[in-house]
Amino acid sequence: MIQKFKTRLSVKSSLISLYIALTIPIPFITSEQLKITSLFLFIFGLLFVISITSDYVETCEKKISYKVSFISKAFGKKNWEIFWKEIKSIRSAPTSQGSKVFYFIDEQGKNLLLPQRIENFDVFLDKVQKETSINTEEICYLSPLWTYKLLTIISTLMIFGEVISFLF
Repeated sequence: MIQKFKTRLSVKSSLISLYIALTIPIPFITSEQLKITSLFLFIFGLLFVISITSDYVETCEKKISYKVSFISKAFGKKNWEIFWKEIKSIRSAPTSQGSKVFYFIDEQGKNLLLPQRIENFDVFLDKVQKETSINTEEICYLSPLWTYKLLTIISTLMIFGEVISFLF
């Protein structure tokens, strides 16, 4: 049975709302001759952000696959897949922000980034542990989930503030 794990809604909404909060004023403050261009670029950028946050993971009895959008591919991000039997270990590495990222290590020593911003992350980790017999108890989200929610709230407040300032 194929299971699909999409990017967490809180991650998508935080990035999309931040984009809107930072760019929505531009079409309103540009000169008249650039309004249509800036509106077009705003919409293009919004579609771009939505596209790059639409990556997902698929698992089945044989393998795990990471799928990216066309736009993500155009900017160098690649699809990958690895068979469960090829995963020999999971290694952690610290980030500059103080959290940890995790990598699947295959038979040849190749590193594949373990997705940490997906829905049903616990179900995904259970599947990884079941299929590989590797302990996944120490693996966690890349960032605390409250940070994405806080960013969404702050961005939404910025949007409301911008709308109110343009109306009055």
